[in-house]
Amino acid sequence: MNDAYVLGGWRTPRGRGTAKGSLASLTPLTLVTHLLDRLRMSLDPNTVEDMILGCATQSGEQGANIARTAALLAGWDVPGLMVNRFCASGIDAVAIAASRVKAGDASLLIAGGVESVSRVALFADGGPLYADPTIVARLGSIHMGIAADLIATLDDTPREALDAFAYRTRDKARNALAAGRLRSICPISIGNVSLDHDELLDWNPTPADLAELPAAFAELGRRQDAIALRHVPALTHIAHRHTRASSPPLADAACLLIIGDLTAASRHGLAPRARIVASAVAQVDPVTMLTAGQRAVERVIAKANLHPRDIDVFQFAEAFAAPSLRFRRELDVDDDRFNPDGGTIAMGHAFGATGAILSLAAVDHLVATQSRYGIAAVSGAAGVGSAILFERA
Repeated sequence: MNDAYVLGGWRTPRGRGTAKGSLASLTPLTLVTHLLDRLRMSLDPNTVEDMILGCATQSGEQGANIARTAALLAGWDVPGLMVNRFCASGIDAVAIAASRVKAGDASLLIAGGVESVSRVALFADGGPLYADPTIVARLGSIHMGIAADLIATLDDTPREALDAFAYRTRDKARNALAAGRLRSICPISIGNVSLDHDELLDWNPTPADLAELPAAFAELGRRQDAIALRHVPALTHIAHRHTRASSPPLADAACLLIIGDLTAASRHGLAPRARIVASAVAQVDPVTMLTAGQRAVERVIAKANLHPRDIDVFQFAEAFAAPSLRFRRELDVDDDRFNPDGGTIAMGHAFGATGAILSLAAVDHLVATQSRYGIAAVSGAAGVGSAILFERA
């Protein structure tokens, strides 16, 4: 079996995922082709065997296999494949590419993800998981914010702890930005659009600001709490404690990684940055859906015969504060190893792109700190999660 390596990669800045966001005027295809143009500086496009992209809402401007469409627009003679495991899609794209290299099926691929939430809204595909009331009630496929408040209630996590986590992740991210540790960002300057950093960091609330924010999902809970409680009979109510500050804000972004073997690295003069050791997927019930990423992490660590203490950095998608606090507590992960440069609560969640962004961040951290092992992981809708383990080359 071959070894698969991360040979490079770039991501766009994350733009605020609203109509007023800095990237809202750019299509998801534009975000991907922007990165392909940057990768052309390192690669001969004619030698890349496939491009695999994750995307959670493959509808409208994100439909019809935009991996292939982006390759054609950028002048890359490459097939394309789209992957959808909801928010975990970007990690699965990287894992699939690595598996093909390990199997000897390919030598050089591009893998990553894209999501333009400002242009293709959450739930825009009208899938039955959320659009069919009968299925929602039967499966308990509640809104992610209700699931987060459910976890906070089950764990008896107070509002103050959620606010403190929200402040800490923003503090880490602002420090990382100031110190130049938010690496592999390919600035965008297209027409009237100019962005060189994660736009959501422009909001800089104080602890007092956070304490004054109202609960974000109390109103929604009036419609969905009863659905959740039918699936969790141990509870009689859900305490709504997450605010918009302790929830991951929506973002627009794309990220592409170069995945290949040593032959491809030598052919293109690329230094292997990290070996892709293993990947894992997991599932939990769709009510406590936000814990599946943690389970995937536990599985990938076990696959590699390692222990959580062996992992130097965890890049874990902060799908709300409560699941993140549970992750740290149950895996005994100290603050310095958990999203050391801030997480998605601070910088934004671009669904299908997030897993790829976290994968690239994990590799960047290993190289910069000369550490050994790093993990990227994401929980997704319907109780799915994915994780991938890297070892610095």
